[in-house]
Amino acid sequence: YFRRERPIELRPVAMAHYFTEEPLEAQQLVWVRPSAPVPGDRLTQLAVLAYLSDMTLLNTALFAHGRSIFDPKLQVASLDHSMWFHRQHGLDDWLLYVQDSPSTSGSRGFTRGAFFTRHGDLIASTAQEGLIRLKS
Repeated sequence: YFRRERPIELRPVAMAHYFTEEPLEAQQLVWVRPSAPVPGDRLTQLAVLAYLSDMTLLNTALFAHGRSIFDPKLQVASLDHSMWFHRQHGLDDWLLYVQDSPSTSGSRGFTRGAFFTRHGDLIASTAQEGLIRLKS
C-alpha cells in the first residue's frame, strides 16, 4: 500500500498499527511529500497540501481499537475536514505529519493533524471527523 505509485509519497515512522489487532495509542507520525514537483503558486500549493492531509488522518482513530484502514470489515468515510494554514512553505521536501485521535465513539472518529517542516516549523493544521462502523 505505501509503496504503490500515487501522487503522494507516504513513509510511516512506525508500522505496528498496521500489523496488530492490539489496541495502541491513537497517534501516528508519517513523512509525506508530493511524488512530483508542485507548481509554486500559493493556491496550487494549498490544494495539494489539503489533498495530502486526507491520506492517513482518519486511520489514526482506529488504532485505539486494534483496527486499521485495511480492515475489510469496516466502513470508513470522511464526514468533515478543516484546515488552517499557518506559514507558506514549498512542497519540495518531506513534511512530518503528526496525527492523533482524542475521541472515537458512536461510530465517529475525531482526528487532528499538524504538518511540520524538517526544521520543526508548523505550516498547517487539520481536523477531521469520520464515520467508522462495522459493515452489515
